[in-house]
Amino acid sequence: MGQQQLLLVILVTIIVGIATVVAINTFGSAADSANLDAVRQDVATIASSAQGYFMKPEMLGGGGQDFGGLTFNSMAFAADSISSDGLTAINANGRYVMSGATGTATSFTVTAHPASRIDGAVTLTSDADNTLAATISDSNVEWTDNN
Repeated sequence: MGQQQLLLVILVTIIVGIATVVAINTFGSAADSANLDAVRQDVATIASSAQGYFMKPEMLGGGGQDFGGLTFNSMAFAADSISSDGLTAINANGRYVMSGATGTATSFTVTAHPASRIDGAVTLTSDADNTLAATISDSNVEWTDNN
């Protein structure tokens, strides 16, 4: 009888250990997925604000049918910090880099570096690995996932 109880204790311990490992892996995957969803929402917010900037006349602080001169400083975006040139913003979800909004621009690109995918030094370019990029025009947003 003692050997059966010992065997049951060992079996239960193994099952609980396996369940714990599965739960930890599931939680990690859910956290990464939530971060990617938050980054996509941030990029959608950037696109919406940029399209508002595009439509607003220049005398009211907008672009006057042009994305030229658009920076994170000239739009409504909740960032913890913005670079001195206004083209890079950082918040808890990740880093966002704006490119192509110079001169007379009818579209521009926002490259998002999700915090869950940042490992070590960050290459802040639109074709870097582990990024989400969106090309934003006055009426459209095209997504690219550089996994």
